[in-house]
Amino acid sequence: MRAKRVYLIVLDSVGIGEMPDAARFGDAGSNTLLSCSKSPRFALPNLGALGLFNIDGVACGKRTDTPSAAFARLSEKSNGKDTTVGHWEIAGVVSEQPLPTFPQGFPAAFLERFSAAVGRGVLCNRPYSGTAVIADYGEEHMKTGKLIVYTSADSVFQIAAHEDVVPLSELYEICAAARAMLTGGLAVGRVIARPFTGAPGRFTRTANRHDYALPPPGETVLDRLKAAGKTVYSIGKIADIFDGRGITKAVRTKNNADGVDALLRAMAEDFTGLCFVNLVDFDMLYGHRNDVDGYAAALSYFDMRLPEIIGALAPDDVLMITADHGCDPGTPSTDHSREYIPFLALGAGVAPGNLGTLCGFDRIGRAVERLLCDGMERFAL
Repeated sequence: MRAKRVYLIVLDSVGIGEMPDAARFGDAGSNTLLSCSKSPRFALPNLGALGLFNIDGVACGKRTDTPSAAFARLSEKSNGKDTTVGHWEIAGVVSEQPLPTFPQGFPAAFLERFSAAVGRGVLCNRPYSGTAVIADYGEEHMKTGKLIVYTSADSVFQIAAHEDVVPLSELYEICAAARAMLTGGLAVGRVIARPFTGAPGRFTRTANRHDYALPPPGETVLDRLKAAGKTVYSIGKIADIFDGRGITKAVRTKNNADGVDALLRAMAEDFTGLCFVNLVDFDMLYGHRNDVDGYAAALSYFDMRLPEIIGALAPDDVLMITADHGCDPGTPSTDHSREYIPFLALGAGVAPGNLGTLCGFDRIGRAVERLLCDGMERFAL
């Protein structure tokens, strides 16, 4: 049976073990899934039944003799380990050159131009944890109105601001201005608005984050699907990651629960094409904060919701579940990690079984395109 719709869910940062070149990225020994499995809150019976623990190299969980999905371990071709590069590769664009990072902060000359353009000064300007930076600089920000600018090991220019000091509309305009200015050697993968609320000692980041990404440097599967008249339905930050390119409908979400609910609503709609979903809590709330128990609980929550998703599949639907990189909460690092990603697929034309270890996240995008545009009746990765 030919597929009418493909649902592609990215479990943001759910890596399954270090890639052979992980040491070059400072990630030797990283294994996000294994670290989470050590928590008492880790329970993934439904993912296990699909075949998650049967994937090559996965050394946790209980293997099943009767996996209900096709499964594989995928390595990354791109020279990176971040959300932008990972998603671009899933959609068919391999990044041979890494996006620029700024371990010493952004150049002073650029920040002077940026401050003059947006009418506010800058605090911090160095790599920092997102929660720690507002704890350390939030009070000064509230007194001075200066923007908290920081980065990480990833290619990001992040701006934190209190919603009572810098209204959301202004923060978004500032981030859009930064995106336009960060060009050439300063062309980071994403500019990220990081609003927060609360009082000193009790600051909390809100769900009003917004990403301003570089447009992909080449044509993606999303572009081709849209050109072919297919629906390309974005849930979560997918539209942001691709700078809106190739997207025909977008739904923003506040958290993983909201993302799953939005997916289920989309599954009740009548469309032909791709529904591309990013569930960000694993990475944003738990991986970067080294919260093993929180990460494990988030995985267990998704697993609990998985039967609803599978139950909503029509006979001509295909469900794919994967990741974009790792973010091991059990290592000292709070940054992304260079890891293999899992791949699971079930539905129309998908034969359960082990597809092995394969090179390239871009295999996913090619499979989606073959299913939806080439009329491939039997799934192949």
